[in-house]
Amino acid sequence: MKVEQIYTGCLAQGAYYIVSENEAAIIDPLREVKPYLDRLEKDNVTLKYIFETHFHADFVSGHLDLSKKTGAPVVYGPTAQPEFDAIIAEDNQIFEIGKIKIKALHTPGHTMESTTYLLIDENGIETAIFTGDTLFLGDVGRPDLAQKATNLTQEDLAGILYDSLQNKIMPLDDSVTVYPAHGAGSACGKNMQKETVDLLGNQKRTNYALNQPDKESFVREVLDGLTAPPKYFGMNVAMNKGGYESLDIVMDKGLTPVSVDDFEAYAEETGALILDTRSPAEFYKGFIPNSINIGLKGDFAPWVGTLIVDVKHPLLLIVDEGTEEEAITRLSRVGFDNVLGYLKGGFEAWKDGGKEIDEVKRISPSEFAEQFTENSKVIDVRKLTEYSAEHIDNAFNKPLDTISDWVKSIDDSEHFFLHCAGGYRSMIAASILNSHGIRNFTEIEGGFNGIKKTEKFPTSDFVCQSKTV
Repeated sequence: MKVEQIYTGCLAQGAYYIVSENEAAIIDPLREVKPYLDRLEKDNVTLKYIFETHFHADFVSGHLDLSKKTGAPVVYGPTAQPEFDAIIAEDNQIFEIGKIKIKALHTPGHTMESTTYLLIDENGIETAIFTGDTLFLGDVGRPDLAQKATNLTQEDLAGILYDSLQNKIMPLDDSVTVYPAHGAGSACGKNMQKETVDLLGNQKRTNYALNQPDKESFVREVLDGLTAPPKYFGMNVAMNKGGYESLDIVMDKGLTPVSVDDFEAYAEETGALILDTRSPAEFYKGFIPNSINIGLKGDFAPWVGTLIVDVKHPLLLIVDEGTEEEAITRLSRVGFDNVLGYLKGGFEAWKDGGKEIDEVKRISPSEFAEQFTENSKVIDVRKLTEYSAEHIDNAFNKPLDTISDWVKSIDDSEHFFLHCAGGYRSMIAASILNSHGIRNFTEIEGGFNGIKKTEKFPTSDFVCQSKTV
C-alpha cells in the first residue's frame, strides 16, 4: 500500500494518491490531471475510483477530466447531487482498492454532502482518514458556506459539524493519520497549522475545536472571527457541481501569443481585464495603464479569485517569458478559464512599441522615514488580525480583500502612504487604485516588515495572533 500527499502550496491544497496491488484511488484532485496520469503510468496501475470529499469552493477539482481520461467513476458522499454521472455513496459504504478498503463516513457540517474517507489497510486496521474540509490540523472547516444551498443558518451547520466530529471522528483511534484537504493559508478555515499531516490523537489534544465542552461552545468558537468568504467560492462550487470546459481546451485558447497592436485592440473590443503577473519590483517601474498587478510569485490564484468578481470575465495576460502555462494553469484552478491570450514579448514589447506607460511611486522604508511626519496619512492594507497585532500609530486599516468597498471613498486630493506586510498586497492595491484614477499615494517597498526594521516609527503594542483569520 502507498499513500502519497500531493500538496500544492500556492492553494494550500492536498490531493491524495493511494495504491494497493494494481489499483489506485485519487482523492480531491486538482484541475490539471497530468501529474496523476503520470503516476498511474509509472506505477502501471489502474485508477479505480476518484473520491471527492465535497463540492469544493476554493478550487476547481480535476474530477471530470480525470474521469474522462481514465474511465474511473467519481464518488461523492450521501446527499450530493452532481449534474453528471457519479456514485453517491451511502454512509459507511465500503470501496475496495486492491487489498485495502476505503469507508465513506458522512460528516456534514462544512457542507451537507461532506464526507470523510477512512482507509482500512491490508490487515483490516483503520489507518488514516481523508477529512476534506471537515477536520483540518488545528481547525475545522468553516460552516458558513452552504447556507444558501441548504436553507440553514451558519449556527445550524456548525451544530451539525459538531455532531459529525463527535460521532464519526472522535471515536477513531488516536493512531489514525489525518490527511486534510487544506493547510495554513487556505480561506476554508481560520486557525490551520503549517503542518499538513498529523495523528488524530494529537489533534484531539491540541485542536481548539475538538476541545470545546459542549455544542454551544463549539458553535460560538468556530464562528468567532469568520470573515466573508472570497467572492469566487460560489462560482467554483457551481463548476464542480455542474461541470466545466476541459482544461486542454482552456490551455489551447489561453496559450495564444498576441501582438502589441492586437493586444491593445482586443482589450478595447472585449473589455478584457489586463492582468500583469510580473513581480511588484518590476511592475512599479512601468506597466500598461489600467492593468492590475497580481504577481505569479505569491498567492496568485486566491487573490485573483478574491478581487476579480466574475470568473467568466475575459483576461489578457502580461507574463514573464516561460511562465505562460503556469499562469493559465493557476487561473484555471480557481475557475478563471476565459484567458484570451498573452502579450507576445511581454511588457518590453509594449514599451518598445512606443505605447503609453504608467508607473507607481515606490520608496524604501528609510526614504519613508525621512518623508514621514506626524500629519502623514498611512493606509495599511493587511488583514485586520495583522493590523491588530501591530501597526504604525494612527495608520488606517483598509484590508485589500475589501478594496472594492473602500476605493471610492479615497480622497484623491490628500496624499497618503500605502503598505502591507512585505510589498505584494500593497502593489496589488496600488494597481487597483491607479485603475480608478487615484494617484496621490506612495507605496512602501518591503511593507511593515521593512518599516519596523528602521525602528523610526511609533507602533502599537504587539498582540499575539492566536487565531489567524
